[in-house]
Amino acid sequence: MSANLLAIFYLISGVLFILALRGLSSPETSRQGNLFGIIGMAIAISVTIISVGNFSTGFIYLIVFLIIGGSIGAYIAFKIPMTAMPELVAGFHSLVGLAAVFVAISAFLNPEIFNLGYPGDIKIASLIEMSLGASIGAITFTGSIIAFLKLRGIMSGSPITFTGQHYLNLLLGISLIALIFYLCKTQTDTLFWTIVVVSFLVGVLLIIPIGGADMPVVISMLNSYSGWAAAGIGFTLENTALIITGALVGSSGAILSYIMCKGMNRSFFNVILGGWGATDQTSDSKSKEQKPVKNGNADDAAFLMKNASSVIIVPGYGMAVAQAQHALREMVDSLKKNGVKVSYAIHPVAGRMPGHMNVLLAEANVPYDEVFELEDINNDFANCDVAYVIGANDVTNPVAKTDPQSPIYGMPILDVEKSKSVLFVKRSLSPGYAGIDNDLFYRENTLMLFADAKKMTEEITKNL
Repeated sequence: MSANLLAIFYLISGVLFILALRGLSSPETSRQGNLFGIIGMAIAISVTIISVGNFSTGFIYLIVFLIIGGSIGAYIAFKIPMTAMPELVAGFHSLVGLAAVFVAISAFLNPEIFNLGYPGDIKIASLIEMSLGASIGAITFTGSIIAFLKLRGIMSGSPITFTGQHYLNLLLGISLIALIFYLCKTQTDTLFWTIVVVSFLVGVLLIIPIGGADMPVVISMLNSYSGWAAAGIGFTLENTALIITGALVGSSGAILSYIMCKGMNRSFFNVILGGWGATDQTSDSKSKEQKPVKNGNADDAAFLMKNASSVIIVPGYGMAVAQAQHALREMVDSLKKNGVKVSYAIHPVAGRMPGHMNVLLAEANVPYDEVFELEDINNDFANCDVAYVIGANDVTNPVAKTDPQSPIYGMPILDVEKSKSVLFVKRSLSPGYAGIDNDLFYRENTLMLFADAKKMTEEITKNL
């Protein structure tokens, strides 16, 4: 295949990737966006394979492994539940980072294959590109593994800190820059492997001090890192499609992380630098486990809702765990038949990854015009008769506005407590992912519904 024709096909795939991102920006066009992305990637892979033109035994092995990997990915995509999607995304990010590391290692050890020069005499520009690709990829790999472990519950979601942690991160960051500089001068194997090892360590140290409340931002941030790693390797391989894809993923992930940090009142640089400059926030408020709460049942909830003029649904991770979105849709349909106005309120970090709740509601065919983001619906709670909170803990916690020592202090929350009545569906009074008690449980206008979210919602529907 000629260079001009190759460039045209890569340009087409790049345009399709851009259209994919444009489509994914709205729930109504997300399916079309996914289709554009699939077509673009299929073109990029096919053209890359054809351009090689050397169908040796090793190349056949590559095709076999590509099929095996694709089959595993397809199987996981069909079988994975939505509750496990955040950790799945983190796991896949780790593989992208590791792939970038492997490609960089291959390019460093065999530069002549990639037309980068010869061992000990690699082009300086290529050496910088593969060093950055390997470094960012290694940080993405170990950082994503830590995020996976935190989301899976294997590792504590609480921040893991120690004295001098930030200064150690700073020292390692400066060391990486110095190592890359001297690698360009000496091109020794020892320096390159040292860069890889130090980068793996940096990935761990960057993510362990980030708490569970900020994990959705971390997922988005690691997505950005994986994109920049791919772009760096794209420059090394002189692959236009990889450069375009990596740059799109990297920039869109960074923008999303910034938007989410702004929505949570978090410092963007604090998050991407592993909490640098953040204060150690530990809530000294006494546990409220023993305080009395108002305990209700499905009959009570049904009575309040069918006599209400307006109801706002606040979905959270509890809804995802119980897979209650379809039962919720049936309940809302029954309320509408009784003349009740129903809306859905979505916090930017509800669930454990960006857009988690939106996807679940879309799966249940909830109309898009009934779903509102925090800034669009927060003022409506004051005029709302009933707020139905289904497993959304930290994003409804009033201590975010009242307790400076709380780890979620300053984070904008849904003003659920302003509703006339609050129905809170939860299995127990256990704290949320941030590890703190929810003051909303003990408010005078809150009725706790202790049950599985799906079963409780179905019981309420029967009584409407």
